Amino acid sequence: MTDASADGVRARNLARVLRLVHLGGAQSRAQLTAVTGLNRSTIADLVAQLVSDGWVVERDPDPVGRVGRPSPVVEASPKTVVIAVNPEIDAVEIAAIGLARNVAVRERIESTSLLSAEGVAGLIAEVVDRWRQGPLEHSRLVAVGVAVPGLVRAADGLVRNAPHLGWTDSPLSTMIAASTGLPVAVGNDASLGALAEHLFGAAQGANDVVYLNGGPSGIGGGIVVHGAPVGGVGGYAGEFGQNRVGAGSATVLEDEVSRARLLDVLGLAVADDATLADALAAASDDDPVREECARQRGLLAQAIADAVNILNPSVVVLGGFLAQLEELDPEGFAEAVVAGAMAENAEGLRILPASLAADRLLLGAAEHAFTSVGVI
Repeated sequence: MTDASADGVRARNLARVLRLVHLGGAQSRAQLTAVTGLNRSTIADLVAQLVSDGWVVERDPDPVGRVGRPSPVVEASPKTVVIAVNPEIDAVEIAAIGLARNVAVRERIESTSLLSAEGVAGLIAEVVDRWRQGPLEHSRLVAVGVAVPGLVRAADGLVRNAPHLGWTDSPLSTMIAASTGLPVAVGNDASLGALAEHLFGAAQGANDVVYLNGGPSGIGGGIVVHGAPVGGVGGYAGEFGQNRVGAGSATVLEDEVSRARLLDVLGLAVADDATLADALAAASDDDPVREECARQRGLLAQAIADAVNILNPSVVVLGGFLAQLEELDPEGFAEAVVAGAMAENAEGLRILPASLAADRLLLGAAEHAFTSVGVI
């Protein structure tokens, strides 16, 4: 084997070990040896380099139930972090997320007016500078990942159209890179939410998944087929919210199944997911919001049934206010979806709320950043 070939094999093995502890959590050297098929000395050498380079840390195993010589436990480094960002119409959420999937620090910065792409880039730079002098003083920042509620070109992260934010052909990635000095990865928020739920959440272990996310900017979606995310030729796949409601209608799904409509009926100007969930749960049976919820649930159930007929997933995951609509009556909602789909396509179908809650989009953005810069 040539030196170049040997270097290539070593690089792949380093990446494999790092990905195993990133996705699977802390593992002993013995477990890594068994999973990879590499010998113990090779694993020890690979782990030593990953420790030296700051990607993983090693610790002694827990003593309970241990017999014989213990195998050191390898963990992804919580001090190696990316900045994850989700800009929305009412706020910008920013978090520092470690390679161990720990949220080191997090802020929600609310806004009464829409921020431009330039404004978001500047805001990120301000927060990063402040965190570098404070909670991230001893951390290593490796990238920025951004989950945008809009169409993002996969080739270069150009935000082609984020209509609710008012952004068109915005070079957000370039702006953030210039203001922070960090590599940047930008993607569609729902697609990144689907990635997070597939790897770490409700759809973990499922190979065929449809994910729909409902947020202040409308409804987006993500698709996983045979275990791989589906982006389409430009990266724009999954825009379920833009499907027309009714033959010949100019109305799209997100016009009718709408967070803003729920807030309006509840008499709330703004609300995060937790506040909205509490308000829906507290509504009485004769409250007008119940009728509105029932109307939206019917439209959403048929939209999901259409997706089931086309994609035949094993799991449908709902995030944001869509999950809150489903959770008002999970069994009834599932029955409505099955009734609107072909029986064979709906066999064994599970409809689940996103289990990563408010972290799903930020974790997806972080995963996109780690992957795009070649960390994992």
